[in-house]
Amino acid sequence: MDESHRLRESAGAEELPGPRSARGAGFQVVAMVSSAGGISALSKVLAGLDASFSASVLVVQHLDPRHESLMADILNRRTPLQVIQARDGEALEPGVVYVAPPDRHLLVNPDRHMHLSQSELVHFLRPSGDLLFESVAAVYRERAVGVVLTGTGSDGALGVQGIKKVGGTVIAQDQASSEFFGMPGAAIKTGVPDFVLPLEEIARALNMLVMGEAPGWGDG
Repeated sequence: MDESHRLRESAGAEELPGPRSARGAGFQVVAMVSSAGGISALSKVLAGLDASFSASVLVVQHLDPRHESLMADILNRRTPLQVIQARDGEALEPGVVYVAPPDRHLLVNPDRHMHLSQSELVHFLRPSGDLLFESVAAVYRERAVGVVLTGTGSDGALGVQGIKKVGGTVIAQDQASSEFFGMPGAAIKTGVPDFVLPLEEIARALNMLVMGEAPGWGDG
């Protein structure tokens, strides 16, 4: 399979780093945002991450604030990594997936502990992917990866610009594999994503960026 189809055809796109790339070696956090169609998309991405994945993963999925979420339990059955609902004040651990609870913004403090906030809605949303992206950009800078998956609206489009501004890396799901292209499309229109990938390629890209390896990349 020709690898070029996976990469965004723009001046901002570039090849994924090799196994010993200094850029890839330092990634410490992956922040992901999704909305409509997101649980299925998140399941596929998380299922493809290596069991020894060394970055912390933070997830904002837009959920009904009126109901308790079982999303962490659902995702925990579909990935080799531990998935838990984020808890206020808890330190981030490598290789753990933290899911924002309903009706709470998920942020990272400078001491790399999580903060849950019920502050005002951002573009009618709580949790907000933009706020998550902005907080990981401030704390992790070039060691942050932001991922925008399927969803309606434009959440994440402002935040990916913050990640890119400090030297982080941005991935957006492509249109063909998105159940709803509003959010990935808005991120792509900013011009900052490094990679625009089919859903089935995102986990392999993350494995390569974080671990310096991506079993099967380019096969077929």
